[in-house]
Amino acid sequence: MGHHGTVGNAITWIDGGWVDGNPPILGPLHHAVWLASVVFDGARAVRGMAPDLDRHCARVVRSAEILGLAPTLGAEPIAELAWDGIARFPGDAELYIKPLFYAESGLVIPDPDSTRFAMTVAVSPLPDPGGFSACRSSFRRPARDMAPTDAKAACLYPNVARAVAEARSKGFDQPIVLDPSGNVAEFGYMNLMMAIDGVVHTPAANGTFLNGITRQRVIALLRDDGIEVVERAIGFSELLAADEVFATGNYAKVTPCARIDGRELAEGPIARRARDLYWDFAATAVRTP
Repeated sequence: MGHHGTVGNAITWIDGGWVDGNPPILGPLHHAVWLASVVFDGARAVRGMAPDLDRHCARVVRSAEILGLAPTLGAEPIAELAWDGIARFPGDAELYIKPLFYAESGLVIPDPDSTRFAMTVAVSPLPDPGGFSACRSSFRRPARDMAPTDAKAACLYPNVARAVAEARSKGFDQPIVLDPSGNVAEFGYMNLMMAIDGVVHTPAANGTFLNGITRQRVIALLRDDGIEVVERAIGFSELLAADEVFATGNYAKVTPCARIDGRELAEGPIARRARDLYWDFAATAVRTP
């Protein structure tokens, strides 16, 4: 998720070639506009590093299949196109890469044969990794049998948006959203981790929130570094007693939470370590000709 650039700072692949900006590719009769058959993914390219680009490309294909679309490109060709797009920007650019699939026709059920592919590569500077504030949301994540929660589907995001809008109306940056059982799911659009006595705890992926690619990567990096990571059900009150709370996500990567409701939190050593480990890993994801 995040800001998708502006015309002039973005290019779009559609119908076999790159065009500038935001081409008009949808109309009111298209299934994607009318009935939300849109899936997307978000990857990052930062100064030539594109960490886990292959996994983001694989996930958009999987998301399309979950929504009943017939993806017209596989993960590897999408990644090749992404590298081609990245190469069209200066080497020090900070970019957001968004492949998406959508259906043009169908009545309720999308016609898989009408599936189309587009991808944008847009200038999108990394946000400052400074701390953000968060509050408990009155909205919840849907369960797996309530929404296509295993896909990165556009139809899930109005629920995200109303949770974020509620938090901002109260003076906070992010909501902390619970799952249908009342346990912590995630922030508005970032996965949540907390540290207690040197151990990291994070909500177990239970089908209500997206098991983020950056989340999975950070868990693996921390474990490889000798830090214990426990995936389990977490109650909201536990966050108020944690030593550190931080977020992982593709758009900003690793970001400390500085305040939950009325409680101030300092950025701690584990969040800093997670961020350093992530960027050390990212340095291995540089395209070599």
